[in-house]
Amino acid sequence: MSTPFAIILLILVVIGFATVILVILKKTGKDTGADEKLKQVHEEMEKIKEEMKGSLEKNLDFLQKQSAATAGMMQRQTTDTAKIVQEVTSKLEKLEATNKQVVGFTDQLQNLERVLTSSKNRGSLGEASLELILSNILPPQAYEMQYKFENGETVDAVVKIKNKILSVDAKFSLDNYRRILSEVNEEKKRELEKEFKNDLKKRIDETAKYIRPNEDTLDFAFMFIPAEGIYYDLLINEVGAVKVDTGGLIDYAFKEKKVIIVSPTTFAAYLQTVLQGLRALQIEESAKEIRKRVEELGRHILSYDEYMKKLGNNLGTVVNSYNTAYKELNKIDKDVVKITEGEKKIEPLILDKPQSE
Repeated sequence: MSTPFAIILLILVVIGFATVILVILKKTGKDTGADEKLKQVHEEMEKIKEEMKGSLEKNLDFLQKQSAATAGMMQRQTTDTAKIVQEVTSKLEKLEATNKQVVGFTDQLQNLERVLTSSKNRGSLGEASLELILSNILPPQAYEMQYKFENGETVDAVVKIKNKILSVDAKFSLDNYRRILSEVNEEKKRELEKEFKNDLKKRIDETAKYIRPNEDTLDFAFMFIPAEGIYYDLLINEVGAVKVDTGGLIDYAFKEKKVIIVSPTTFAAYLQTVLQGLRALQIEESAKEIRKRVEELGRHILSYDEYMKKLGNNLGTVVNSYNTAYKELNKIDKDVVKITEGEKKIEPLILDKPQSE
C-alpha cells in the first residue's frame, strides 16, 4: 500500500477512535470534564490533521514530481525506442536490397557460367572481345570482321595494312584447362596435360592456315586468346598450381607456324604499333602526294617560263618596230623643218629591248 493512502487511513482511524471514546464517556457520565476533554481531543485532532495535511501535501508534491520525471523518462525512452526501430527497419530494408543485388549478381554469374559452358558461346564471346578491342583502337576502315578467303574459309578478323592484310583468329581453349584445374588424380592430370597441349597445338595449326601470301596476307598471323589467365599460364608453364610444359608450344607457334599468341592486353599493345605504322603510312602517302603536287607545280612554272620568254621575244619585236617607226617619224619631222624653216617639233623616245637573264 502506498504512503499517502496509509496516512489517510491512519487519520481516519485516530479520529474514529477518539470520537468513540468521547461518546462513551459522555454517555456514562463518569467524567464530568468530558466536554473539556472532547475539546482538547478535538484540538489535538486538528493539530494532527494539520500536520498530516502538510505531510500529505509534501508527499503528493513528491509523487507528482516523481510521476512527471517518470513520464518524461518514459517518453524519452519511447522516442529513443521508436528511433531505434526506425533505424533497424531502414537497415533491414538496405540489407534486403543488398541481398537482392547479391542474388541478382549470383544469377548473372550462373548465366555467364552457362554461357561459357558451350564452346560455341565461348567462341562468340571471344569474337566479340576481339571486335571490341579492334574498334577501340583502329579506325573502321583499318580492319574487317569475318573476312572470307578465296576458298570460302573465314577468319575472325583481318587488319588492313596498306595493300596487305594481317589475319587474326580468336581461340578459347577452356575445357581441358578447367579439367586440369579440377582433377586431383595425378595420373589423370598428366593425361589431361597432354590433351591440353594437343588442343593448343591444333588451335595454332588452325590459325596458321590463314597465312596466305598469295592472297596478300602478311607472313604471320595472330592467335587471339580472350582470357588473360590462360595466356599467362602459357607464359609461365603453369595451369593454376599445376606445372605444364607449354614453352615449346610458344616456340612451335612462332618459329614453325609464324603464329603470334596474344591476349587482350598484348593484342592491344600490338595494335598500337600497327596504328603507329598506319599513321606513318598515311604520312608517307601524304608526303608522296605533296611531292607529286610540287612536281606538277614545277612543270607549271617551266611552262609559264616558256610563255614569259615568248612574251619577252614578242615584246622585243614590238619595241624594235616602235623604235623604227619613231625614227621614221623623226625623218619626216626633219623634212618638214627644212621645208618650213621652222623648229623641230618631235623628239623621238627610244625604248630599250627587254633583257633576258
